[in-house]
Amino acid sequence: MLLGPVMLDIAGTQLSEGDIKKLLHPLTGGVILFTRNYENHRQLTELTQQIHMLRTPHLLIAVDHEGGRVQRFRKDFTKLPAMRELGKIWDKQSNRARHLAKQVGFVLAAELNACGIDFSFTPVLDLDYGQSFVIGDRAFHHDASAVSDLANNLMLGLKKGGMPAIAKHFPGHGYIQTDSHLEKSIDSRRYTEIEVSDLVPFQHMIDSGVVGVMPAHVIYPKIDSKPAGFSKIWLQNILRKELRFDGCIFSDDLSMLGAGDYLESMLSRAQAALDAGCDMILVCNNPVGVDEILHGLHWEMSATSLSRLARLHARNHTGSMIKLRENGDYVQALREISIIGCENTELPLQ
Repeated sequence: MLLGPVMLDIAGTQLSEGDIKKLLHPLTGGVILFTRNYENHRQLTELTQQIHMLRTPHLLIAVDHEGGRVQRFRKDFTKLPAMRELGKIWDKQSNRARHLAKQVGFVLAAELNACGIDFSFTPVLDLDYGQSFVIGDRAFHHDASAVSDLANNLMLGLKKGGMPAIAKHFPGHGYIQTDSHLEKSIDSRRYTEIEVSDLVPFQHMIDSGVVGVMPAHVIYPKIDSKPAGFSKIWLQNILRKELRFDGCIFSDDLSMLGAGDYLESMLSRAQAALDAGCDMILVCNNPVGVDEILHGLHWEMSATSLSRLARLHARNHTGSMIKLRENGDYVQALREISIIGCENTELPLQ
């Protein structure tokens, strides 16, 4: 059974009969996990194995596991720093910051990989303008060059750990104060202003081979009246044609209130995001919305989209967590990143 365009969530630490039914639906292509889905390494590994065994090719399994405030699995996982901490080091010792970014990416990916996760939605490429709570210390830096540099090295670390990188939130969520999880979000800048700042890290990461991008639920009215994740101008004209991105485009969570002012029903949001150019859409913490989409959406995956999704399966280099803890590179990386400060408070959504 081919992968479908919908990535959904599940309720608990084990699959229910209802979960299995949804995961076997032809429109389903992936699962996003949250803190509620995790007890320990063994339970998580058994859960991911069960999900992967349902279908061939196996469903993609993702998580928001950036570090700092957004780290879904904490017990028995390494406490990862907020990306801003790497930016602070970059200001003083750029070479050391690059190395540490690579080590953080490696640890992040290796630990998730050992438990059967295909990828995390990371890195955040938003610039830190000092006024966005929802981005804040999730951003590496306010300088586009620093963000590009550190994100690229994090991506190299992810690759070493067997995972692809997913860059977000295109074309940039850091300039505005509003939180698109909770309200309509508008960035009134002109395209030229965004192009010379926020788009720089995205172009750099695309040139470096990033395979996934997630757009923001932010409206940029001087470019389009629709949020970026529903905009053909942003996704097809700018991201695909101008920036020459040929990887997978993920919608941000369609349940977010930042998407609600644009289209009311979940089915209409799903259709609009796919029509705009998304390859896969996320529907989180909204079982009624998932049912609405699975029952009402008519969408045939293109060969191009299927090829893009196929590039997102993790390469299992690390094996089990027991084997990982015997890996010399991993042990050394743990030592090096242990001194980096990190935050404890998790955001409710991605």
